[in-house]
Amino acid sequence: MPEIYKDKTKPAEERAQDLLARMTVPEKAAQMLQLPYSKMTREEALGWAEKGLGSFLHVLGDNARELQATALKTRLGIPVIFGIDAIHGHGLNDKATIFPTQLAAACSWNKELIEEMGRVTAREVATDGLHWTFSPVLCLGRDARWGRVDETFGEDPYLAGELGAAVIKGYQGDNMDGEESILACAKHYAGYGEAVGARDSCDTGMTFRKMREVFLPPFEKAVKAGCATFMTAYGSIDGTPFTASEKALRQILKDELGFDGFIVTDWDNVTSLVTYQRAAADMEEASHLAVKAGNDMMMTSAGFYEAAVKLVENKKLDEKLLDDAVLRILRIKFQMGLFEQPEKKGRPGCFSCGEHLEANKKLARESIVLLKNDDVLPLQKEKLKIAVIGPNADDIRAQYGDWTYFSHPEPDPEREPQRPYFTVLEGMREVAKETGAEITYHRGCGVLDENDADLDGAEQAAKESDVIILVIGDVIEQIGETKDRANLDLSGAQQALFDRLKKLEKPIVTVLVSSKPLCIQKIAEESDALIAAFNGGMFGGLVVAEAVFGKLNPSGKLPISFPRHTGQIPVYYNSLPGWHGGKYMDLPETPLFTFGEGLSYTSYEYSNLKLDEKRLVLSVDVTNAGKLDGTETVQVYFRDVVSSVLTPVKQLIAFQKTALKAGETKTVTFRLDKSDFSLVTPDEKRVTEPGELVIMAGPSAKEDSLLEIGVVV
Repeated sequence: MPEIYKDKTKPAEERAQDLLARMTVPEKAAQMLQLPYSKMTREEALGWAEKGLGSFLHVLGDNARELQATALKTRLGIPVIFGIDAIHGHGLNDKATIFPTQLAAACSWNKELIEEMGRVTAREVATDGLHWTFSPVLCLGRDARWGRVDETFGEDPYLAGELGAAVIKGYQGDNMDGEESILACAKHYAGYGEAVGARDSCDTGMTFRKMREVFLPPFEKAVKAGCATFMTAYGSIDGTPFTASEKALRQILKDELGFDGFIVTDWDNVTSLVTYQRAAADMEEASHLAVKAGNDMMMTSAGFYEAAVKLVENKKLDEKLLDDAVLRILRIKFQMGLFEQPEKKGRPGCFSCGEHLEANKKLARESIVLLKNDDVLPLQKEKLKIAVIGPNADDIRAQYGDWTYFSHPEPDPEREPQRPYFTVLEGMREVAKETGAEITYHRGCGVLDENDADLDGAEQAAKESDVIILVIGDVIEQIGETKDRANLDLSGAQQALFDRLKKLEKPIVTVLVSSKPLCIQKIAEESDALIAAFNGGMFGGLVVAEAVFGKLNPSGKLPISFPRHTGQIPVYYNSLPGWHGGKYMDLPETPLFTFGEGLSYTSYEYSNLKLDEKRLVLSVDVTNAGKLDGTETVQVYFRDVVSSVLTPVKQLIAFQKTALKAGETKTVTFRLDKSDFSLVTPDEKRVTEPGELVIMAGPSAKEDSLLEIGVVV
């Protein structure tokens, strides 16, 4: 019988079918398993490779090469696929280019730059010989208490879908077998960030209609973008764990949306059906549920291997279900060209090369969001005395955020940071060289401990200054899985530090270096300027300084709203109507800052909103009314006036970044489609109902910033 699977001239599907027909049940079960190298000995890992394990995660360099060599010597020689959490750059490798986190990058609203982030990341991951990143996160950050908000593209499904599709294209390139292409993984399918009380991986209290309306759209765009793999969420839907939801995985994702890649569970999800969710009595039952639901590869749950083999042998599990899963995995391996080239080559010498660093700077520059400016910025006087104060002014770990070599696969707070990078302090010193400004620095306080403070020292350091740059926020110990917060107020003595500095009656520019929106109402009101930098990566500190000194004109827009108080959550802009009174009795109805907000050193005016109803082409004139060139992100929203189900007060349906010279006017146009105005009915059908709509255009989701026009569809 000819070994078709070894013939590289044959189509991937034909080769995969041929190889599948040659596999035993144990070999199939092994292909459906992924295990973490960091959680086992070398000998254990080699033993699994000899069994034909489908995938390892978190293994680099020579260790990966040794495992691959072992796998290729097995009976069928099926190559291992190596996965890594390259979340905002290949950050588990300390020589890699560390980009802004997804939340920070989303502030750019720039699909081209985010695609380039994916391309650079893929090139560096491939140069490490690896194949697969567990990114992008397409969960929505609608509750800032959740520990993983920094990994999201923000609160809006449209924006998340557009940016997610862009980074997927960057990762996978034009062909998955490209030397510099890696597999993307859309996660966590679906609604993971919607956990009740923002309690990570807990019940979501979500219905399938709600899933289709809010959380499915970004994943639909991922399928259309050709995303090769999906990862299941930890949580549940209608009381059923996603890992066991045949409707969510097999029926909706695979059958309805036509996803033809493979699905991997999140960390130990199959075991969790037994240990945490109590949806199965033992590993056999859990494995049966997981396979039947449509999971193709089981991450970390080593007990799946023996359980699956036993289930098939005892006729409790149809082997055809294993065949479907293994075929999907093999198909991807053939499409990647792994049988001919098991190790990606990438581009030797590309780690943090000039081209990659420049791409990083461009994205970081467009990710800076100016939220307030009472004519204090930019600082352009010569020889200013500037006091840089605050716990995050010189903390690269805080600036990097989660998913770098400081925090994964095992936390390593003593790990030496690798250059190049600029903290805010270093950035200020670098840019100040051009102006002759004098920089004084004091840490002031810590972030975690109220007793870790020297307010007197900070006051003394700032006393003779002309302006204070205060850098506050959160730190790595407050970010990520198991780090959900009940209180989003500034921790430690940061508020006390601000209050002390305020008494000096000097201009204060507050910079927020954080993983999420924090409750900073008093600071926002009393600061003379406020910049949201989030986790800006290697050049986050440099671009803050460039913005402060006017070397760049801020153009970032918030992808997420800021609550005034933790108890005001949720404050996402696209809420449903019907709240009696429309506000808490002790808080204003509006968030502190709304989705889409972001100022500039120039000003923009909107006028002449028009709609060609026949062609559904919307146009609006945007004028740069200031004295500086700038870039504005024009945003389009709509509201359904009367609908058969509750619909949001407004919903983003389009956006466009537009460069405008001082005094210039441009007509910005959008080609819309009736599907942009769709809703999901109680029987889970997406339809566009006839009736009246309001279409809005402007610089943010703030009600008073938008022009409106009515239309009947």
